[in-house]
Amino acid sequence: MNKIGVVVCTNAGIDYVDHPYEVEIIRSTVLFGDKEFIDYEEITADQFYKRIEANPDVMPKTAQPSTGAILEVFQKMKDKGYEEILVITISQALSGIYQGCLIAADMIDGIKITVYDTKLVAYPEAHVALEALKMIEEGKSVEEIIPHLDYIRKHTRLVFAVPELKYLVKNGRLSNASGFIGSMMKIKPLLEITREGKVVSVEKIRTLKKAIERVVEKVLEETKDVKGEYVIIHARNPEQRDVIIGLLKEKGIDCNKEYPLTPAVGCHSGPGAICLGFIPTR
Repeated sequence: MNKIGVVVCTNAGIDYVDHPYEVEIIRSTVLFGDKEFIDYEEITADQFYKRIEANPDVMPKTAQPSTGAILEVFQKMKDKGYEEILVITISQALSGIYQGCLIAADMIDGIKITVYDTKLVAYPEAHVALEALKMIEEGKSVEEIIPHLDYIRKHTRLVFAVPELKYLVKNGRLSNASGFIGSMMKIKPLLEITREGKVVSVEKIRTLKKAIERVVEKVLEETKDVKGEYVIIHARNPEQRDVIIGLLKEKGIDCNKEYPLTPAVGCHSGPGAICLGFIPTR
């Protein structure tokens, strides 16, 4: 049985999740004005959103890791004695990291590398990585793990709202942005990660309050027949987090899991983004 390791990209925010596993992280760089920060290592989520609040006119950006940087991570795993790597990435519709990993995988010999596109982002991506690590610990092969990851990917839902659309629009992460450019400051659309891993707007809503209510309604509607758990993911927005917790309680659901959007994702969502996610369980 090969010694299998897991690599995950920084967009998963796995740094903010308590877990017992060894996992390597491919990190993006956050560009804030003339300053550069390695995601989490040099700037945490809380520090990042405070910086945005203090500098509202600066539009943060990200630089994805180079092929060389990815290759260094793979080589590090090989040097540790891993014979096989399962790489978990953000949706390739949202980032070039997936393709970068494929290129780097072809540049290293003596180790088998499988690159898995979760078609997700943030905590749901981290969950996929953690499930893979759990199954490896149980002695499962990559071939046995992939179908389970496919099940998670198929049934995971992530619906969210943002106070401002400008970050998603200017950074090119909103797939159907053309209808919102002229009125981007006037609406609070309901957004989701599609099955194809794209960020799209599915409803135009005039107030953040109503958008938050629809976030909860839509996730509950789409997951009523699937066994799983709910998680809240946000860009330093405890007020709306509490609103979602309250709305779920009204439906008899206790949600006590929350995770931040790491800076590499927050650059595109902007501060205040609030998401309700659903993670399936078997």
